[in-house]
Amino acid sequence: MAHPQTPHDPQPYPLGLRLAGRRVLVVGGGTVATRRVPALLDAGAAVALVAPEVTPALHGHIAAGRLSWSPRAFRPDDLDDTWLVQVAIDDPAAAAQISAAAEERRIFCVRADDRQAASAWTPAVTRSGPVTVAVLGGGDPRRAMAVRDAVRALLADAGSRRQPAGAPVPAAGEPAEGGSVALVGSGPGDPELITVKGRRLLAEADVVVADRLVPGLLLDELRADVELVDASKIPYGPSRTQEEINRILVERALAGATVVRLKGGDPYVFGRGGEELLACAAAGVPVSVVPGVTSAVSVPAAAGVPVTHRQVAHEFTVVSGHLPPGHPDSLVNWPALAALRGTLVLLMGLKNLPAITAALLAGGRDAGVAVAVVQEGTTGDQRTLRATLGSVADAVAEAGIRPPAIVVIGDVVTALDAA
Repeated sequence: MAHPQTPHDPQPYPLGLRLAGRRVLVVGGGTVATRRVPALLDAGAAVALVAPEVTPALHGHIAAGRLSWSPRAFRPDDLDDTWLVQVAIDDPAAAAQISAAAEERRIFCVRADDRQAASAWTPAVTRSGPVTVAVLGGGDPRRAMAVRDAVRALLADAGSRRQPAGAPVPAAGEPAEGGSVALVGSGPGDPELITVKGRRLLAEADVVVADRLVPGLLLDELRADVELVDASKIPYGPSRTQEEINRILVERALAGATVVRLKGGDPYVFGRGGEELLACAAAGVPVSVVPGVTSAVSVPAAAGVPVTHRQVAHEFTVVSGHLPPGHPDSLVNWPALAALRGTLVLLMGLKNLPAITAALLAGGRDAGVAVAVVQEGTTGDQRTLRATLGSVADAVAEAGIRPPAIVVIGDVVTALDAA
């Protein structure tokens, strides 16, 4: 086990690495890699991942083309042209071999299993706009986290940080001793769009159960001893069942843990936060809800599209498009939506966009009405496509737009073009 530095040990030399375009090797595909990769991508690094298996969250980055993946064990030639190595495995012997190979090539190596055996350390980090504060605690992660959190408190609104977490929803049965669950909306993708309360609860959490769409940089700021449960739900790919997620929330809270269920956007906007709350309440677990910034409004805004605008739209309707029109389980009245004059915002509607646009056109909506499709809104990978209702399905296919994406239909799409 690693031990903190003593006053007689040499102190590390603090340095900010400019990794844009430079190859960084990450060995391991588990929760440690899931937490470390987003910060490397945010720094612009050319991340190469080597691991026989990866978490769903990492698979999402791979599918999006953000990093390369070699589905196998480490080989020494993986270090070719590499500037930095992150060893994110829990096998000390294998980690030692990797760091020894990196040492021979004079490549700095971070080790998750043994800080004292590493040639580089990852500091405790907090970010506020262009300011990044990194704290090294002399080899003691808890000390570094404590100092980091104190700095974060100075950067944040100190008054709001002292507010209570909110009144818990009454739960059936006896409450858990010390344990609780908070359903926290993380916002649309930009890590700074989480609420102050949500960020504070993350800093206090013992367990974080996170979806694929939560901002990865928030996970990078978790304490080293936090249990991160990857509940990623990649569309049409691997997923944990909702029942398993509910079980984990209840089980950890009943064991006395402070649990944060971190969800993309808002917990109640086409998420399954209501089901999670009911499961916790039935088990006697105190549960609170921290609203999040929903992508239905924020993503169009980030792309220059207001969902309402004076003399253009006096209403907007948010619809889930995960089921096509005509599906027996669909609860959407598509003919009624086609008759509306206001803004229509589609979430999870990319796969069924051809069927949805056909239904709206059949219901009488003008084929020439403007449409905006925004992929990965509020992130560095944001991409916007403009088209009309009659052409958007083909345009999306030709442009290779992929989830997550928001579709906005209505005259508001062009309302700010003169600005």
